[in-house]
Amino acid sequence: MGIVNIDDDLHDQIRKASTVGCRSINAQAAFWVKMGMLSEMHPTLTFNEIVAREMRAAGVEIPPLRMAAA
Repeated sequence: MGIVNIDDDLHDQIRKASTVGCRSINAQAAFWVKMGMLSEMHPTLTFNEIVAREMRAAGVEIPPLRMAAA
């Protein structure tokens, strides 16, 4: 494991985003790094498609959405 030097403003944004996602600051930074890497490796996929693939790869069953009754 290494140390990553990031700008203070970016660190502040990571800290704020970590509260929204209920993650630690390090976990939020790691999430953004991983998603950025996957986005670069699969430029035709949307963020949601990447997240869904990662969920399936982790064994999470994604139930289909049900349409609300009108």
